[in-house]
Amino acid sequence: MVAKAKRRMKKKRLPVEIYPCSIEQMPFPDHTFDVIISESVLSFVNKPSALKEIFRVLKNGGRFIAIEFTITQPLEAKVEKEIQQFYGFDSFSMKKDWIALFQQAGFKNIRIQKNKSISSVPEFHYSEDIEPELYEVMDKHMDMNLKYEGILDYRIYSCTK
Repeated sequence: MVAKAKRRMKKKRLPVEIYPCSIEQMPFPDHTFDVIISESVLSFVNKPSALKEIFRVLKNGGRFIAIEFTITQPLEAKVEKEIQQFYGFDSFSMKKDWIALFQQAGFKNIRIQKNKSISSVPEFHYSEDIEPELYEVMDKHMDMNLKYEGILDYRIYSCTK
């Protein structure tokens, strides 16, 4: 994915530097970034560790925006197992859990935006840069979202250092 991202940036002539690293241990000095955007990352890592690191590299007054899976209610064991097996989550977070994690990391001014329905997603455009097998995974992802619509959701969290 890193190689593909680098090719895309070069092809589009975008001045983007890509650093393959762990979000839990980034190779940047303290107070480096004004804004950090994370999409579907925190659900797959040690959340407190990653948020501590994001907080560290964010400038004072900087903004952090995270788009993350958020369950709307506690899950039945069978449902939890199915979702865990597909996505590989080690845990599930409700809105209140995410807020607590952001606050524990030191973030303030936490704002939350609810997603729009999965059915409002525009027609998907296929890319030659993505292997066909990954589209099967995307189809399964869309199926899971439809199957658990209203339970398995996502939110856009915005907060300030």
